[in-house]
Amino acid sequence: MRIDYENLARVNAPYASEWASISQSFFEKGCYILGEAVELFERQFADFCGTTECVGVASGLEALTLALKAWDFPSGSEVIVPANAYVATVLSVLNAGLHPILVEPDPLTRNLDPEKILPVLSRRTRVILPVHLYGHLAPMDQICRIAEDHGLKVLEDAAQAHGASLRDRKAGSWGDAAAFSFYPTKNLGALGDAGAITTSDRILADKLRALRNYGSDRKYHHRLQGFNSRLDGLQAAFLSLKLRTLDQINRHKRSLADSYHQNLGCAPNLELPSTHPGYYDVFHIFAVHHPCRDSLRKYLTDNDVMTEIHYPIPPYRQEGYLSVFQNQGPFPISDRLHNQVVSLPISSMHTQSDITRVSELILQFSARPL
Repeated sequence: MRIDYENLARVNAPYASEWASISQSFFEKGCYILGEAVELFERQFADFCGTTECVGVASGLEALTLALKAWDFPSGSEVIVPANAYVATVLSVLNAGLHPILVEPDPLTRNLDPEKILPVLSRRTRVILPVHLYGHLAPMDQICRIAEDHGLKVLEDAAQAHGASLRDRKAGSWGDAAAFSFYPTKNLGALGDAGAITTSDRILADKLRALRNYGSDRKYHHRLQGFNSRLDGLQAAFLSLKLRTLDQINRHKRSLADSYHQNLGCAPNLELPSTHPGYYDVFHIFAVHHPCRDSLRKYLTDNDVMTEIHYPIPPYRQEGYLSVFQNQGPFPISDRLHNQVVSLPISSMHTQSDITRVSELILQFSARPL
């Protein structure tokens, strides 16, 4: 039987009946831009993350961009970003008129390495932008200490970390602000693009609410040069419905990850996601690394197991960004991670028997000579 990497129809099937009623009610009320559905989700998600404010926006990219714009840093100010981040993180910095400075990740956690931050600080540095890659928090205690010591802002890219935590403090509550994506494949996924910014800075939140709405917080009065980046009310209503089960989704994915670790802990040449005391990982992605990644992936595909690669090409090797990073690098750790990574099936629709089957195939592949 084929094991899909992801099947969103199956993932969202449990919500179909209640969603039909909610969407019909939304249709009948006739308030389709912002409104009570967005306000309700913002309150719920802020409470979930442990912040006082949440501002719904159009996407995760927009969440990052608007947060950076709201701080009004001088053009060309520097933002520290992990070199192995998805291109959207880098794009948000550029869209805000700022300059990304890439830092190698920790080879075990794949997240921003605090020890590599100090050597790249300059008088132009304004923000540290850690990415909670794959649903594992960056070492926020260390990063926040560095930021405090040097008067810097911290913007969490929490797009993959809904409900993840470090010492019971959730993603989205560590930095001065945090950006979330609710892209459909996320643990808390919408039915299209959607995003949000969490913060406990009321002044910042009020500014963000104006920025997302053409710079206006009062109809036809535009105190800022803003954007059209509002969280769609229908997406907000679906996210409120799905948020009720997010803890259950995260527990299920953690149980699948536990099975992968138990089954594959002794597989030769295979690097599994590292786990660390105090961290609650939510495994948006279960990324492993293998020196023969492409052969492993083909073997799994030939046996009806679908996989993905997150991400095949790092930002500094993307055609549209070569000029941005021409004076930065090399990044050997990031290169190795990108060249060897493969993402295994791990979603709310997968079962323990699926993970057993995937694991058996990987062990069969690993028994063969390289």
